Amino acid sequence: MSQVPIPPGSLSGCKVVDLSRVLGGPYCTQILADHGAEVLKIEPPDGDETRGWGPPFLDGTASYFVGVNRNKRGLSLDLSDEPGQRRLRSLLADADVLIENFKPGTLEKWGLGYAALSRDFPRLIHCRVSGFGGDGPLGGLPGYDACAQAMCGLMSVNGEADGSGTRVGLPVVDMVTGLNAAVAILLALNERQRSGLGQFLDIALYDCALSLLHPHAPNYFYSGQVPRPTGNAHPNIAPYETLPTRSGPLFLAVGNNRQFAGLARMLGAPELADDPRFASNADRLKNRAALHARLAELLRGHDAAQFSERLLRAGVPAAAVQDVAQALDHPHTAHRNMVWREGDYIGLGTPIKLSRTPGGLRSLPPALGASNDEYGW
Repeated sequence: MSQVPIPPGSLSGCKVVDLSRVLGGPYCTQILADHGAEVLKIEPPDGDETRGWGPPFLDGTASYFVGVNRNKRGLSLDLSDEPGQRRLRSLLADADVLIENFKPGTLEKWGLGYAALSRDFPRLIHCRVSGFGGDGPLGGLPGYDACAQAMCGLMSVNGEADGSGTRVGLPVVDMVTGLNAAVAILLALNERQRSGLGQFLDIALYDCALSLLHPHAPNYFYSGQVPRPTGNAHPNIAPYETLPTRSGPLFLAVGNNRQFAGLARMLGAPELADDPRFASNADRLKNRAALHARLAELLRGHDAAQFSERLLRAGVPAAAVQDVAQALDHPHTAHRNMVWREGDYIGLGTPIKLSRTPGGLRSLPPALGASNDEYGW
């Protein structure tokens, strides 16, 4: 990445005390830290468990931890004893945000729950990331990404049409929970400018997983039909699926009649757009199998990467299916500054681009308790 000095971020001056571990909370606080917030990552004496989730490792720390903990200062505290609790309170005296993902009731047991902290620190925004929230039929139970995918219907609509549901191949629930937590924190910071008061932010994996059920939830609400896996095909749009080419799979995402006509022209078969079986999206859905067979025949001689770029330039949404290495090595990935490097560190860049106050790499992921000496601990 560029060695040009990074200007202060948009969250410069915002102090965040981060008690969270694993992924949802740390992903949230890395977003805040990338944009200038002072994030104090406070780990238990034995550290965030993801430090050991390897190989691979960077200087003894697992890549999993490295991937979501840059731009933070590292502190270590035992919150189960009085000295640790006292030290946390000293940090909260001038903090803007506390984020944690303890099991509901744990901080309350230590006298550090929202009711107690809000009395002493009325401006503090307290964000709790949990599995199910603190009450209700499942309240207080532990939550995990894959279990949320299973319970909330995501697995039931992901996978091949003739197979059972499959976990999404990345921790999508944890990550969208982190995103929602970051949005909630920014909303609360904005509201505090008017009221002068903090508030409690209740962000649950269960809710966030359910929020991802589009278009499956509205389809169910208005049809009464339970959604099933459709492979790479879209339940509402055609052609919106993977098709074979001579060099590998190509994904088409044709959302309207104009795009379909463009696809037909680019394939040298403009008559497809006039075929009554394919005249509208509803027709194309009804005759999906015939359309798939004809498109596969027409694409057989094309190169996926080259033809997908030609289609894009013609206004037809398409993409060659790339693996992770191909995606990270793509010239546009470099152009968008989506891979950051500093010495041995390599990480994904921020997708949030601000013109005057861009995010950036200010410090590498901290060692456990790296800043304890600064605080005299």
